[in-house]
Amino acid sequence: MNALPFEELTSRLETELHRLHYKEPSIKGYQRMWLRIASFLANQGTSYLTEELGMAFLEREFNYFELERTGKVTQSICNAFRVVRMLLDFQQHGSVLRRYYKQRDLLNAEGLKLVLRQFAEYCRLKGYSRVTQKHYSNICEKFLSFVESQQIMHVAAIEPRHVSAFINTLLGYMHKTVELHLCGLRAFLRYLHTSGLHTQDLSGSIPSVMTRKQARMPSVWNTEQVTKLLEAIDRGNPAGKRDYAIILLVARLGLRTIDIKRLQLTNLNWRENRIELVQSKTARPLKLPLLPEVGWAIIDYLKNGRPKVDSPYVFLRHLAPIEPFSEEDRLHQMVVKYMKLARIPISPQKKKGLHSLRHTLASRLLRENTPLSVISDILGHISTDSTAVYLKVDVDMLRECALNPEAVLVNE
Repeated sequence: MNALPFEELTSRLETELHRLHYKEPSIKGYQRMWLRIASFLANQGTSYLTEELGMAFLEREFNYFELERTGKVTQSICNAFRVVRMLLDFQQHGSVLRRYYKQRDLLNAEGLKLVLRQFAEYCRLKGYSRVTQKHYSNICEKFLSFVESQQIMHVAAIEPRHVSAFINTLLGYMHKTVELHLCGLRAFLRYLHTSGLHTQDLSGSIPSVMTRKQARMPSVWNTEQVTKLLEAIDRGNPAGKRDYAIILLVARLGLRTIDIKRLQLTNLNWRENRIELVQSKTARPLKLPLLPEVGWAIIDYLKNGRPKVDSPYVFLRHLAPIEPFSEEDRLHQMVVKYMKLARIPISPQKKKGLHSLRHTLASRLLRENTPLSVISDILGHISTDSTAVYLKVDVDMLRECALNPEAVLVNE
C-alpha cells in the first residue's frame, strides 16, 4: 500500500478496527494517541508517518529506547509503541497484524468461517497432535482474516499475490516462527486444492525457509541463578506456592509449559512416586520420577494454596474466574517477575521464559555425562536429534565431538 497522509491513514485504520470488532473504548484510546502523533508530525513539517518519524516520536515523548534498555518500560509506554507499530504496519500491508489484539473472532464472512472449521476438522482427522491442530488453525485464521481485509470473501478468489502479501507480514519474526507459519499455510493451501475449494495448488508459491534446529544457541541459566530464582518466590502465599511448584517442575523435571497447564490430579501417581501423562506436543506417554523436592512442593500447594474448587487440573489461576490456565496464558511473565525480585539481569538477547529452564536442565544433565538418549526420554523428545542442540552450550563437550582431521586423513 502506498504511503498515505496521516489523516487518511488513521481513517482507514479506524475502519479496519471496526471490522475487527475492536471495542469503542479501545478505539478512542488509539484516537487519542493518533492526535499526539499528528501534532508531532505537524511540528516536523510533514503529514506522512515514516518508520524514522515514528521512532523519533516515541523517543521524544516517552524516552522509549533508554527505558527499554534499562528494562523500565511501563505498560502505557509499551501501548504507545504498539500504536505506532500498528500504524506503520497498516501503512505497509493494509492490514492489522495479529500480534496487536486479542479478539478471537477475527473473521466476518460466513464462508471463510466455514472453511476455517472444515480445515480444523481435516487436521483432526489427519491425526495431527492437539498442539499442531491449534497452530494450524490459528495460522489459517490469521491468513483468512488478512485476505478478508483485502476484500476477499471467498477462498476461490485467493491469488498468489495474496499469499505473497501475507508472507511479507512475517518479516521480522524469528526463523522458527516464520517456518511454523509457512508450514501451516502450506498445509491449508494444499487442503483448499485437494478438497476442490480452489482450482490451483497455491502451496507451490510458498518459499522454503532454510533453518535447522541447531541454528540457535539455547538460553541457559547457571546453578546460582536457578537457586536465586527459587529463593525469590514467596512460598507463604497461595500464588507463591503454585509458582514455586510450577517452576520446580520445569527446572527439575523439564516438563513443557503446555503439559504443566494441562496436568491433572490423576497424572500424579503418589503410590509409585511418578508423574504419568500423555504429552500434548508429541501425543506420546511420559513417565517421570516425582522427586521429593517437587512432590512436597505440589503437596504444599494442593493442601495450603490451591483454591477450593472442583477442577481436575492441578494448577489454577488465582484471580477470578478461578479456572485452569488457558493456552493463551503466557507463563513466562511468572519467571520475569521472580527474576526482578532476585535481581537477576534481564538481557534482551536471552530467553527468559519457562522453556529456558528446560534448556538449563538438559545442559546440566549433559555436563553430568547423562547419555543423550536418557536426556531425550526425560524431555519427551521424539528423537535425540532434538536433544543434540544442547551440545552447543557446553564447549568442552563440543571439543570431545570434534573430529581430528589428521586421523581422518590417515584412515582414508
